[in-house]
Amino acid sequence: MIFQPVLYIIGYLLSALSIILCIPAGIDAFYGNNQWQSFTFSSLISLFFGIILILANKSDNFNISIKQAFLLTTLSWIFIAFFGSLPFIFSNLELSFTDAFFESMSGITTTGSTILSGLDNLPHGILIWRSLLQWIGGIGIIVIAISFLPVLKVGGMQLFHTESSDSSEKVLPRAGQIASIIGIIYFVLTMLCALLLWIFGMSTFDSIAHSMTTLATGGFSTSDMSIGKYDNINIEFTISIFMILGSLPFVLYLQAVRGNIFAIFKDSQVQFFILLVITSVLIVTFWNYQNTATFFNNFRASLFNTISIFTGTGYTTQDFNNWGSFVIILFLFLMLVGGCAGSTTCGIKIFRLQILYQSAKIQIFKLLNPHGVSVAKFNKMPVSESISSSVMGYFFMFIVIYILITLILSFVGNDFLTSLSGAATSLANVGPGLGNVIGPTKTFAALSDTTKWVLIIGMLTGRLELLSVIILLTPSFWKN
Repeated sequence: MIFQPVLYIIGYLLSALSIILCIPAGIDAFYGNNQWQSFTFSSLISLFFGIILILANKSDNFNISIKQAFLLTTLSWIFIAFFGSLPFIFSNLELSFTDAFFESMSGITTTGSTILSGLDNLPHGILIWRSLLQWIGGIGIIVIAISFLPVLKVGGMQLFHTESSDSSEKVLPRAGQIASIIGIIYFVLTMLCALLLWIFGMSTFDSIAHSMTTLATGGFSTSDMSIGKYDNINIEFTISIFMILGSLPFVLYLQAVRGNIFAIFKDSQVQFFILLVITSVLIVTFWNYQNTATFFNNFRASLFNTISIFTGTGYTTQDFNNWGSFVIILFLFLMLVGGCAGSTTCGIKIFRLQILYQSAKIQIFKLLNPHGVSVAKFNKMPVSESISSSVMGYFFMFIVIYILITLILSFVGNDFLTSLSGAATSLANVGPGLGNVIGPTKTFAALSDTTKWVLIIGMLTGRLELLSVIILLTPSFWKN
């Protein structure tokens, strides 16, 4: 049965989720908030269904096929988002199921779009749960990207085929091994970020909450003013550094731990990403400098907000809607690009732009030299035709789905900029949109339920590299 091993694994995921739910329950109890009851109840429900799925689908055969890997990738995110929404439903926030599921899906996909306001006055348990959802989603997508997507050959990810993703039969034990090592690195970086934020003036609670959403490039904050609440250059610089660290391939951190400490500096994807970040920051700084004489403050605001949008984190210190139409358009494109493969970011990814550029160069070369031979390269290694085709197929599907989501959002009554940026922020898992409805100082609460469900689908599809979800909708997938 195709679902048996998938549901068996999901059962363990729900059981683990039930344990994690005890963290916000304990924090609420510590601070004297009665919301600990909603987390306890949610934990018991998650544990109950987790055990049921384990017992009902227990099998001696733990190998999974390619089809089952596709199912597991998508269903695990849906199940965790559903059970992760229970604390919001049972709390006194009076959220509808749509709003609760939207908040949970936004968290687990590290999108950062929110329907909640008055964050400064919310119970500590709710705030830390939002951060935990993004932190879980961040490590989860790293493991998926390293262990599953190369096997599934999604969107050129087979380019990053390693010993942790050598066959579908070994994907589960390899995923477990890679998750444990990457998890330690992920945890250490998170705690280092929290320590620095605490040293520079954040409270212990805020520093931990923000460190989790920073490294996960998620962007959930504990304040409606986001990072602008602190108005602290040291905090902004620290978060900027760790947003970039979260956007780099974690497999390179793994190589550094194993002794190859210069691997991260030699990677062409990292080099190109850093170049684009620096260029974008300088362009925004120069644009804003035309309108005011305070260069340093412009550079500070441009640095933080540009990195936040580029990495898909979504933190803000200012309302960049006031920076002019050029910056809004630039940020719209940066939303779609994202960071590196194997990181916590989403979007098209840097390596795909590099391969597309190489493919374009080859096409021009062949027009000028019909009998010449030229090969696309990535990190000085030849890229096969199948990988180039896979990347071009992914890019085509990304554009098609982006246009489709934009049209649907417009059809259901949203204005042009809300539709355009809403599609971008959901598909690229960025967080804030653009304009006066879902801009950097707004929430998504005012949107219709239909709009929210379209964005939920966009978040899930974008987070799982499009094709992992789309393939489940094809009739041929379900044959035999």
